[in-house]
Order: sequence, then C-alpha cells, then structure tokens
Amino acid sequence: MFNKLLDLYKKYKEIINYLIFGGLTTLISIVTYAIFSKVFNIDYLISNVLSWIIAVLFAYITNKLFVFESNSKKNIKEITSFFFFRIVSLVMEMVILYVFVDMLHIDDLVTKIIAQVIVIVSNYIFSKVFVFKKN
Repeated sequence: MFNKLLDLYKKYKEIINYLIFGGLTTLISIVTYAIFSKVFNIDYLISNVLSWIIAVLFAYITNKLFVFESNSKKNIKEITSFFFFRIVSLVMEMVILYVFVDMLHIDDLVTKIIAQVIVIVSNYIFSKVFVFKKN
C-alpha cells in the first residue's frame, strides 16, 4: 500500500507539490489579506497588493525549490518571468475584486477566496509553460 502511494506521489509529484505549496501560498495570501483589511482597516485593494507581495515571495521560493525543482542558471530571467506572470494574475485578481466588491457588492473576503481559485490555476499554467519550463 505504502509503495503504491509512493509510486503515485513520484508520478504526480509536481502537481501534488504545487497543490500543497499553492494551498499554503493561498492561505498566506488570505490570512495576510484579512489582517491588512480587517485588523488594520486598510483599503481592500491595497490590502490585496500587500498580501500579494508576501504570497508571491513565498511562492517563488517554494515553486523553484520544491515544485518545479529548477536549478536554472538564468535566475534573473526566471525570477523576472515569474514576477511578470504573477503580476498578470494580480491584475486578474484586482479586476475580479473590483467587479465583485464595488459593482456587485459581494463581501470582499468571499471574493478574495473565489479569486484565489482562478489565480491558482492561472499561476500553475504560467509557471509550467513559461517560467520553469524544462529545456
């Protein structure tokens, strides 16, 4: 049984690790967002950017080391590409937040959680295809 689980993990290691570290990144993003917006009463869009910065730094390190196991010597290109695509997903998230909160009057924390699902999928595709691609 254990060997079968280990074989499954080896086969799907990248996706499993992405789900684990993506989940942790999402948790960091939501918790820091809630702290900035609910505890410190910072505007929800500014809170989102602050939480994004913290989450993306965590995501870059964990994606590089544990998910895509990148040992690229082109670190500047890799990190620039990573942050570029994370900015793309940040813009997507900001648009979702603005539309759902300001236009549709849906709770900002609920909207943040919904937006995270879209962001997680987008970020995996961006990282897999453009950032940590195997040569």
